Amino acid sequence: MAIRMIVKDPDPVLREKAKPVPKMTPNIQKLLDDMADTMYDAPGVGLAAPQIGILKRVIVMDVGDEHGLIHLVNPEIISKDGEQFGPEGCLSIPGLTGDVRRAQTVTVKGWNREGEEIVIEGTDLLARCIQHEVDHLNGVLFTDVAESVYRDDQREREER
Repeated sequence: MAIRMIVKDPDPVLREKAKPVPKMTPNIQKLLDDMADTMYDAPGVGLAAPQIGILKRVIVMDVGDEHGLIHLVNPEIISKDGEQFGPEGCLSIPGLTGDVRRAQTVTVKGWNREGEEIVIEGTDLLARCIQHEVDHLNGVLFTDVAESVYRDDQREREER
């Protein structure tokens, strides 16, 4: 397993649409492992393959809930419900936070690391993370959908 370099905005790879993975292979499993190591090292709660310069529809997430580490290949959001509004950051856009409106609950399907189809329902932070990471696979950054964006030091001053 290895820690990969995280691509930073405005690298054009972050604006590309990632390609579906045609089949599960040992190389994709290694990619999932490397992405998890990179996410934990950063530290973050989610990482999409384009964030390490790989245009494949692969994400990893761990928001610290009962789901633990989630590997998703070819994720597709199949339902959304409710609404939440709150701050998001991104490992590819260090130093910025944005207020983003997202669905409160989402259901996503994809493959696990064994290539088996799985369906996960996420609420709150997991729902936010799923939507954020799937956006990355479509070349969308949180700054594109945020209602306001702050430098981290600016937000800290305003909250005092």
